[in-house]
Amino acid sequence: MKALLALEDGFVLEGRAFAGFGEAQGEVVFNTSMSGYQEVLTDPSYKGQIVTMTYPLIGNYGVNEEDYESTHPWVEGFVVREYSEFPSNWRSKATLREFLERYNVLGIEDIDTRALTKHIREAGAMKGIISTVDLDPKRLVRRAKKSPGLVGRDLVKEVTCKKRYTFNSHSSLLTSHVSRLTSCKVVVIDFGVKQNILHLLAQEGCQLEIVPASTSAEDILKLDPDGILLSNGPGDPAGVPYAVEEVKKLIGKKPIFGICFGHQILGRAFGLDTYKLKFGHRGANQPVKDLKTGKVEITAQNHGFCVRLDNSQLSRGLVPTHINLNDGTLEGMEHRKLPIFSVQYHPESSPGPHDSRYLFKRFIRMMEGRS
Repeated sequence: MKALLALEDGFVLEGRAFAGFGEAQGEVVFNTSMSGYQEVLTDPSYKGQIVTMTYPLIGNYGVNEEDYESTHPWVEGFVVREYSEFPSNWRSKATLREFLERYNVLGIEDIDTRALTKHIREAGAMKGIISTVDLDPKRLVRRAKKSPGLVGRDLVKEVTCKKRYTFNSHSSLLTSHVSRLTSCKVVVIDFGVKQNILHLLAQEGCQLEIVPASTSAEDILKLDPDGILLSNGPGDPAGVPYAVEEVKKLIGKKPIFGICFGHQILGRAFGLDTYKLKFGHRGANQPVKDLKTGKVEITAQNHGFCVRLDNSQLSRGLVPTHINLNDGTLEGMEHRKLPIFSVQYHPESSPGPHDSRYLFKRFIRMMEGRS
């Protein structure tokens, strides 16, 4: 079935649908991971986005029951160069086509993903549409221009949990590896949390209470946690001022660890600015330098916004700890005196390298008063 991809600036490519039909709108972005498409699809941080995979062959190992990062896909649409119709992997339970169609996600192939990626890198990530029903390029471009973007939009309310729950480590597929090194109680503010964050904290023996993004600081403190984790999530942190206001009230009360969107929320809670990157960082191969040790970590990332921390703002008590070696943007920060730190990347990986998983142990040491 023929399909078109149209960007708001008039860039149009032709392909065909390999899963589903209809159309989808969202910000068109690219991910450079060579594997891990199932984790990408089910990462709530991709809400509002049409994801293009730069690796040309997608679907070759199917879909399994272990690699979900949430209950279902969150991407608005999925774009690949070539779909692999016959997967080969001992864990595979379904094809990628079956998975996408089960959740009514439109997937298209035969798109020149190299040309699309180069265009996004040069012109920036922008609004777009993929469609099998409206094949008029000019009309699609006009509709793409009118579609909602990410700036200022609250997408967190669409992905956060509806009510508080306890994460049961016994239900984790990684239960046999639980080390029980600590009994720290962690409240996770769910802006769109990935499951592997919860799994890794549970492996360390943490007791986890997951709360909706709109939960008040008062209610969080009533749970008497040893620490608070601000999770990853989708979109623009400026679109969730209610979360920023509540995090402000938590500063100095308990140790805080922010990941990705949580890092941005923490920055705004300290009065720092956030801004939209030209095309963002999405992939499992982003080099990040630890400014304390000089070591370079290869990291998994998925974000289109960034915290601005310059010399004029150091008086707020925050100092940079990590930078991105590709573009010099801020990748981590910590407070000079308070037990607070955050990173822009994903230390839980899934997909991606495990270079940064030490940060979870650092958080535990902080909760235990050992750092």
